[in-house]
Amino acid sequence: MIIAIDTGGTKTLIASFNKKGSIDSQVKFPTPTDPKQYINALKSVLNEKYAGKVVDYIVVAIPGVIKNGVVVWCGNLPWKNFNILSALKGVLGNVPILIENDAKLAGLSETRFLKTIPRQSLYVTISTGIGTGIITDGHINRALDNSEGGHALVEYDGSVREWESFASGQAIYKTYGKYARDITSKRTWNHIADRISRGFLAIIPILQPDIIIIGGSIGTYFNNYGPQLQNILKEHLPDHIPCPKIVQAKYPELAVIYGCYYYAIDEINSKKTNG
Repeated sequence: MIIAIDTGGTKTLIASFNKKGSIDSQVKFPTPTDPKQYINALKSVLNEKYAGKVVDYIVVAIPGVIKNGVVVWCGNLPWKNFNILSALKGVLGNVPILIENDAKLAGLSETRFLKTIPRQSLYVTISTGIGTGIITDGHINRALDNSEGGHALVEYDGSVREWESFASGQAIYKTYGKYARDITSKRTWNHIADRISRGFLAIIPILQPDIIIIGGSIGTYFNNYGPQLQNILKEHLPDHIPCPKIVQAKYPELAVIYGCYYYAIDEINSKKTNG
């Protein structure tokens, strides 16, 4: 069994995968902003549901910068230098624990879901904030581990701002006074497509991915802005820079959870290969 934990800015989802790679159970709860309360909530669920069961790995996804199991910085949670790996140690005996950035994990799973693994894919989760995962040849690109696309600095509305400050789900709600699920105006969705395009226009010339995959809560509504977003990028990118295909994540809300699963499977296979 593999246990996957998707820690979001507002909610946390814990899921378990059986040997066939199918989800057996799910538990969701609001993400505590206090680190100790967060750890206590995780331990409570893990002990209640999985104590005494055979667990191969626990993988924890975090929306922030991770180094050696420590949350160095977290965009939508007030966490700094939070050693999650140490805090969770021994929660289910000797079960190994892996900590990784959520967007990278989501990018891993969504890239694996593609019919053909591209040379390079860019996964972008647009929800409370904006996170990015760069996947090269089907694996997280470790050379770009510290990349934070959501914090790319671009000019918008007359000032230089972080991309997520005006294009994230939170920013959309603040601007239009509605959640994405309640927005029906085509004009509004076209405006949202423009907002989202600004970050891509800065990132695409640098990374030149073969494909862009959009997930997260705003990814759920891809059909409302996706075609317009593609048109904007085609119109503004220089002729010598190919416009990548943009697609909706196969599992916009569960990409991170599946990414945790693939990450653990890769770890298991690596250990088998290396003896």
